[in-house]
Amino acid sequence: MQVLHITAHLGGGVGKVLSGLVAQASISNSGIKHLIVCLEEPEKNQFVDKVREYGGEVIVCPSMDMLEKIIEDSDIVQLEWWNHPATIKYLCSLSIPPIRLLTWSHVSGLHTPIIPKKLILASHVFLFTSQCSFESKEVMSLPPEFEDRLGVVSSSGGFPGLPERRDGINESVSVGYFGSLNFAKLHPRYIDYLAAVEIPGFKVKIIGDLHNQDTLNQQCDAIGKTGILEFAGFVPDIASELATINVLAYLLNPEHYGTTENALLEAMAMGVVPVVLDNPAERQIIDDHSTGLIVHSPDEFADAIQWLSENPDERQRLGIQAAKSVRERFSAEKMEASLNEYYRKTMSMEKRTIDFSEIFGIDPAEWFLSCQDDKSIFIEDGSIELDDDTIVSYGLFEKSKGSVFHFSEYFPDNLELKLWAKNLKLLQ
Repeated sequence: MQVLHITAHLGGGVGKVLSGLVAQASISNSGIKHLIVCLEEPEKNQFVDKVREYGGEVIVCPSMDMLEKIIEDSDIVQLEWWNHPATIKYLCSLSIPPIRLLTWSHVSGLHTPIIPKKLILASHVFLFTSQCSFESKEVMSLPPEFEDRLGVVSSSGGFPGLPERRDGINESVSVGYFGSLNFAKLHPRYIDYLAAVEIPGFKVKIIGDLHNQDTLNQQCDAIGKTGILEFAGFVPDIASELATINVLAYLLNPEHYGTTENALLEAMAMGVVPVVLDNPAERQIIDDHSTGLIVHSPDEFADAIQWLSENPDERQRLGIQAAKSVRERFSAEKMEASLNEYYRKTMSMEKRTIDFSEIFGIDPAEWFLSCQDDKSIFIEDGSIELDDDTIVSYGLFEKSKGSVFHFSEYFPDNLELKLWAKNLKLLQ
């Protein structure tokens, strides 16, 4: 059986997941050949090399004719879904032969970017990466007979290279953050939460990219908390950095797009205790006061950090249980076995023709709008109507992540996208 994975790229989370899947398939001898087509040139070859190391095949930026032939020769087409302009462009531009389509969504669909209902209905099997996606209005409005074609497979490539570390009860509390710093993901009031903590000398180590470093430092300065953040920057050896903290202050935007949250899982796998907000995706991962702490306000966050500082035995208990939980629930073995079951189910169905222009539209502006929760923001004449108060606006101002700026960069000749991007930038 040949499974063709179509993905915009092999970076970040999806690269880790698909390379982990290929590695696990080489161990299980499932007989399934995984062929990955990347629609963009890789910025780094880390995961491309890993796929090839374990016997998988990666084809980067094939011609339209070549991709159509690969699709025709494949038993299953697995669409690695999020609203990337390259993905939609290829799907709507190809002359696609009849296929068996299994879509694996790497965004929750609870907010922008939504998962187009027509894409769910067109798929032979549609998989989410978190149970929280069943709360989206698109899924809740599906006909009952479609339920048996839905499923959940968490997108985790396991935890190789991340040793389980036990927090010593004699250690003082050491707090960090690991993950994206863009405000579509990180809570825009992150600094307000940290500022509520009254522990003398309290600091938070920031592990990962330095995007928004200046903005975050300015926010700290403005409230008299200069130096509360320590930026470690990007490091290839994540394990060594995670070993320096025992609490993860993982406070995300309530309308973030994430699902499996690999940064959160990796920290938990090393026994780091997560403190999170009561968001849908995080609720699916953390059991409050069993594998972490769930808070609802800056005051509750401060109380949680104080409690973890004063109760190292409880902090150790939570860390041990966090590691045990995620290593059992989010292993590469479990992910591959679950996907193999859905492959067998998909193979029992007949190939059919799918018109992706019926799903996304006929031009780049329509492709962009197809994944917007509130399409009324983008007016047909190119103007923008945006409420002042809206936490969702942080996602709108992203330079990538399927934003109007991302689509406009991909399709510079589209006038509507150009005007929306220009007028939205004026509101920034």
